Amino acid sequence: MSSVVVLTPLIIAGWPVITAAVTAAVGSMGFTIVSGAASNPGLLTQAVAKVKNRAEIEVEDSEILAATASGVEAEQMVIERDGVRATFTRDARGALKLCMEGEHLSKAELKRLGEDLIGRVTQQYVYHRIVTELQDRNMTIVDEEVAVDRTVKIRVRNV
Repeated sequence: MSSVVVLTPLIIAGWPVITAAVTAAVGSMGFTIVSGAASNPGLLTQAVAKVKNRAEIEVEDSEILAATASGVEAEQMVIERDGVRATFTRDARGALKLCMEGEHLSKAELKRLGEDLIGRVTQQYVYHRIVTELQDRNMTIVDEEVAVDRTVKIRVRNV
């Protein structure tokens, strides 16, 4: 017997899980993580002063859990590619937010790029959650396939 399951992503996680998904997704798109940006607000201020275009995208159905008192981390991750800066943050309501900034792209182009980036981050998050859940339920992944349109098909066996 077989079945097909289509998932609608709902992102509820702590900041470390989100940064892992961002890290996994951005490498395939040619972005690099800007080291020290979260801990150096002056660096971000200087970069923003040079930016002419900006697009903000809030990720629907996302909730980034607040850090615990013992493990407080900066809830911001900055990545860059070809003069475009993307900043992932947790907003005041706890939703994941992406701010795209760049001089040489229009707001529409920045928004399109940001939505593609969010799509890949969401896909990485969901993929990781599914694989973890399958392992927790002692299911075996028989086959994985990634199509040209980045659709992921996972065949599993319940043992």
